[in-house]
Amino acid sequence: MGDRMGLWAEFLGHQGRVIHKWKHYFPAYERHFGRYVNRPLTFLEIGCGEGGSLQMWKRYFGPHARIVGIDIRPECAAFEEDQIHVRIGSQADPEFLRGVIGEFGRPDIVLDDGSHVMEHVVASFACLYPLVRDDGIYMVEDLHTAYWDEYGGGLQRPGSFMELCKHLLDELNADWTRDALPPTPFTRTTQSMHFYDSIAVFERGRTLEKSAPRYPTPAD
Repeated sequence: MGDRMGLWAEFLGHQGRVIHKWKHYFPAYERHFGRYVNRPLTFLEIGCGEGGSLQMWKRYFGPHARIVGIDIRPECAAFEEDQIHVRIGSQADPEFLRGVIGEFGRPDIVLDDGSHVMEHVVASFACLYPLVRDDGIYMVEDLHTAYWDEYGGGLQRPGSFMELCKHLLDELNADWTRDALPPTPFTRTTQSMHFYDSIAVFERGRTLEKSAPRYPTPAD
């Protein structure tokens, strides 16, 4: 899957509702989402736009995929079709988000393409990241807004999602801080963090006890 650009082809050939995506995002989508193609999955997209991306994900992931979109705009309910579900509410409302998860189950993938307001992005992540499946993925895109004042961002501005990511990098490595930072649930449930232009990706996974065994083992 990793060397093909099937999703890019889907985007270029799309004839349905309008899709707004930066083209440099597509290699990252392929890299992190490709293993889910034609497998049962629940894909949760925050922000429905004009409905086109929901249709694109449906075609890309295949007949076993359940696509769930959330948006604050009531008119987005019209984007529902076979395999696509839409729920109306705020991405910053934990009660609403937990209700969506209660209805559809833990998502395999969350893609935040919502308001891009830092307060909202941080709130969604705090609520949803622990609810993603143990081997799932959480991706936040359009993080150029983390540097823009009108979205609550700015270079090294406290409270921005990018500043949270810098702290989470320390949490990922908390085992090596000599007790300066105790391990957290994030430490214990996160395998990796990936960053691209305007994108952050978190891959969840159970972490085994960390060790550096030597092979071959010396004979007794």
